[in-house]
Amino acid sequence: MTNANRESVGDASRPGIAALLLCLLARGAQAGGQGDLQAIWSDPVFQKQFVAGYGVHADVEPRVTPEEVTVLERIRPRMADDLPGAEDLLKKMMKKDCSAILDFTLAGIQFQQDRMEEALENYQKAVAKFPSFRRAWRNLGLIHVRAGRTDEAIHAFVRMIELGGADAYSYGLLGFSYSAKQDFQPAEAAYRLALLLQPDNTEWRLGLARCVFKQEKFEDAATVLDMLIARYPDKAEFWLLQAHAFLGKKQPLKAAENLEAVDRLGKATVDSLQTLGDIYASESLMDLAARAYRRSIDVDPNQPLSRPLRSAEVLAARGAVTEARQVASHIRETWGKRLEEADRRRLLKLEARLSMAEGAGSAETAGLLEEIVKIDPLDGEALMLLGQHYSRQNEPDRAILYYERAASLEAFEANAKVRHAQVLVGLGRFSEAVPLLRRAQEAGPREDVARYLDQVERIARARR
Repeated sequence: MTNANRESVGDASRPGIAALLLCLLARGAQAGGQGDLQAIWSDPVFQKQFVAGYGVHADVEPRVTPEEVTVLERIRPRMADDLPGAEDLLKKMMKKDCSAILDFTLAGIQFQQDRMEEALENYQKAVAKFPSFRRAWRNLGLIHVRAGRTDEAIHAFVRMIELGGADAYSYGLLGFSYSAKQDFQPAEAAYRLALLLQPDNTEWRLGLARCVFKQEKFEDAATVLDMLIARYPDKAEFWLLQAHAFLGKKQPLKAAENLEAVDRLGKATVDSLQTLGDIYASESLMDLAARAYRRSIDVDPNQPLSRPLRSAEVLAARGAVTEARQVASHIRETWGKRLEEADRRRLLKLEARLSMAEGAGSAETAGLLEEIVKIDPLDGEALMLLGQHYSRQNEPDRAILYYERAASLEAFEANAKVRHAQVLVGLGRFSEAVPLLRRAQEAGPREDVARYLDQVERIARARR
């Protein structure tokens, strides 16, 4: 092998390998660091550039004897189209005390055949013989990244960098490895160095954004994502991540803008639309909240009903009765007969509360609540609501009946007895209300009930 050939072989490896390392990182990141990277290793461009990386860099790699140069020259023609043959020939010609270059070459041939564990063993032999073998450390790092061995990958890339192999890709893969083990401070530092050398690299910038976000550096995350969104406005992932950064910065309406953008891209999910609805509800934009909640139902009509029901309940709790009714109606239209018993009861209770809040006809409210009690006679909440309903309808006897049934349930006893006592006070039956209030205090002491009891007792004594 001539000196010219050596220089050509050694220098040709870098750009192609670098581009393929970027591809490796991108695919691995998309799968959470554990994705299938097989396509990289079988890529013909990668194989060509990998083979071109067998030259010698004398400052950080072992020298070869003239005999070993002859070995390399004999196997090199076979490496283009007969890797098994090249491997067999190399193994026959290798001596036990051969240069680390031959171990490195054998490992590379095995690497190209996707026999990673064998390649790993020979790369380890190479660095054991020549600890400053920079390219061997790089390839060890690649194998460990692919296998998800983050500690080993970090060790290999750090060693490579210590030996002067600090390029954007080694820093980027180092950041990727630190991120995979949730160690975000060194990951951030590595990604920043990678970006310093390759400012246009999307994967490094996204990796940095994730790292600073995980450290709750929301301002930094939002700024990094600004450039990514400007470059790739159709990437919903970037809009979503920035939306969460805005929420971290206490800028909910800016987050809402991003989540609306995700919806316009056709990439909205139940989670993103629920979050959007929650933002609008917290900002008292109830009409927009109801629309977002209804859209979250339409995205996945087969989702568990708990979240849509919670959305309607959130609106009802904030006094947005009309909007809560819209969401509740959409739930009933979407699920229909698919409603399970527990969800049906919960929806009926919500509709009953809304009916009462709207001042709807007594028959509608009572009908909803009676249906719940028919399904479950021990539904204390429905019994309490029925008591309240009939109390408002000026039907005290029926109200008392339901409060007495609710009081038989331990969880509702105290509140039911207080409500019962209030009905009696409204009828002027103060003496009968006193023992109910005392029992309520025994079951669950409350300061407001204590004050009320004191007032009722004084009036009862005055009337004797």
